[in-house]
Amino acid sequence: MNGTAARFVRIGGVLLALVTLGWILSLHAARPYEHGLPTDWSHGHVIFSQPSNAEDVARMAQDPRYWQQFVRQKMVRVLSIEDGVPNADPRPAFATGADAPASSSDGLWSQNMGAGATVGAGNYPIKYSFSTTTATCSNAANPDFVIFNTGLQSSTTKPSIIAYDNLYSGCSSIGTVPTVYWAYNTTAQTVPGTIKTSPIISLDGSQVAFVQTDGLHGTLVLLKWKANNGTLAVPVAPVFKTPANYPSCTAPCMTTFILRTTASGLGAQTNDVTSSIFYDYSGDVAYVGDSLGLLHKYHPFFTTGTPAEVGLPWPVQANAANKTALTSPVYDHVTHNIFVGDAGGYFERISSTTGVATVSAQVDHGAGLSTDGPILDQTLQKVYVFSSNDNGATCGGPCAAVMQFSTTFVSGTSGTKTTVGSSSGTPNFLYAGDFDDAYYTSGNATGALYVCGNTGANPILYRVGITAGALPLVGLSMNTLTANGSKASCSTVTDAANPNLAGGAEERIFVSTQNNGRPAGCSGKGCLISFVNTPWQASTAYVAGQEILNNQARIEVAITSGTSGGATPAWPNTPAATIADGGVTWLDQGSITAVPLGGWVRNQAVALNARITDANGRVEIVTTPGTTGANTPTWSASPGATTTDGTVTWTNGWTLPISAIQATGGASGVIIDNVVGSGTMAGASQVYFSTLGTQTCTTGGSGGCAIQASQSGLN
Repeated sequence: MNGTAARFVRIGGVLLALVTLGWILSLHAARPYEHGLPTDWSHGHVIFSQPSNAEDVARMAQDPRYWQQFVRQKMVRVLSIEDGVPNADPRPAFATGADAPASSSDGLWSQNMGAGATVGAGNYPIKYSFSTTTATCSNAANPDFVIFNTGLQSSTTKPSIIAYDNLYSGCSSIGTVPTVYWAYNTTAQTVPGTIKTSPIISLDGSQVAFVQTDGLHGTLVLLKWKANNGTLAVPVAPVFKTPANYPSCTAPCMTTFILRTTASGLGAQTNDVTSSIFYDYSGDVAYVGDSLGLLHKYHPFFTTGTPAEVGLPWPVQANAANKTALTSPVYDHVTHNIFVGDAGGYFERISSTTGVATVSAQVDHGAGLSTDGPILDQTLQKVYVFSSNDNGATCGGPCAAVMQFSTTFVSGTSGTKTTVGSSSGTPNFLYAGDFDDAYYTSGNATGALYVCGNTGANPILYRVGITAGALPLVGLSMNTLTANGSKASCSTVTDAANPNLAGGAEERIFVSTQNNGRPAGCSGKGCLISFVNTPWQASTAYVAGQEILNNQARIEVAITSGTSGGATPAWPNTPAATIADGGVTWLDQGSITAVPLGGWVRNQAVALNARITDANGRVEIVTTPGTTGANTPTWSASPGATTTDGTVTWTNGWTLPISAIQATGGASGVIIDNVVGSGTMAGASQVYFSTLGTQTCTTGGSGGCAIQASQSGLN
């Protein structure tokens, strides 16, 4: 690089740093999080890979979701003492016997929401934190809370939507964990209250919005809640107000907009059971689709005046040739387009100003595009769409596929495609995947997208490696998640990265299967499963016992502490093989797997590279084949250490990086709680979801359960 170019790069870097610092200082001065941090379905569907220049920073900063993501990724985060794995466990590293990490159980809490209650497949609860630095309990003026829609017809004895506070194990000295914060019967006048999509919440947390249905007709609801108001058995009916009187009403109160073919209130009624509301914080605008393929627009909505549905040209027909139900939409602050899919398998972009729609080629020929909608990377200006059936032949027939579109795609475009397993004429939905932390932090959208594919047969977890925003032709098959040839439906995938654990950074993905789950914690039923997917990083300090997932979907265990080198190691991909990497030595545990490993058996011949789980819950790998002894050996306590057993030598491969918790019928979408700092509250970094079916809950007997579980142990 010549001197002039070098100076230019240095000056550019300084300018970028200054601009970024300026935005951060502006954020601090404006204090946009004084009222808290919302986390709903949309925060996994509008994302931001790392901006590469000052212009990108300025563009991204126009969207409050950019700063919300910044807070989630940059805050000091800890896992609670309940997490039950070495990297997060307060017990000594390499503990054994009675001090070994706990196994998964029934969740930190699970609350009965009523027989048949569920948030729904592809739908999400809401987590609201009033502080990004301190977790709060019910004794606080503004306690943190989570909201679950129940999917039930609300009545005087059944809420359609319920919130819990006093969430964390550290709140137990204050009262029952959790407690009902509020519960509402939203059947108003002749409008039945059954919520089949994900609710959303205002930036200050004081209002929620959702669509409810009677099975034929949909109604958009805005609701102001009141603390300590209603119970599961006796939900409160909020006072119904007209839109004009809603801004000044005293909580609890609500107003409604019936979904119709025209915004004038004179058109035919339509329905919605597939499209969640998307809210643009900065514009105070909301969008939602309906069963006839119409996209509705509302402004004002939460904050700037009397809420109203926008008229002509709204609602707009997303696809005039295919008037089918729409997915959840997402809005792009850069192009001012709304992106949405439909049940007919088409993908649309719609101008937020003119309402003009541009329609793709048909990209799904099976179940239709999934209800949870596309994922927009506003920085990269790409949209990811998930197809259950691509109508191709490269999988011995059609494939499930991830499609990548430009935010300015032209009519008839098919996008760039990565296949993720086979499909069929009657496939399951391909729900949205999620990106790993490397994708967000690389600076050029290089990382991995995880998605649960193979929609025509047993669901398989796939890793889609992305290089500088470019997709590969085929995703890497990682794990078949179900047994017995089950064509069980899979779920959305959620990624959670925590860089600040005492035992070293850990990242996990969460995915659910509706039945016949393979991991031990599933017991052959529906369950939520988590896998370690921490990526290797250059020049990074690693601690002995820390686990990563290499780019061939194999687990590597650090057996010496140190700092990694500057280039990706040439992974040996042989169980128990080791490789030096800067100051770290890695041991190959083997391919990550959902299949439980067997236990030790006396006097048994074992083959090279066979794996078992020892009495301490550690993976043991055969490095000298032979016949086991007559008595249980005293197992080695440290990763990489060996144990002699008869004529067999075992090498300690450390902890199996998978956990699972039963969820009858599978799990809803998962919300990650991961923002508060160290020492603020035990149990304050968790996951929240609901079962899709009825099971025994920790509290309240048998029903659909609202669940909080630890991130690593799912216990």
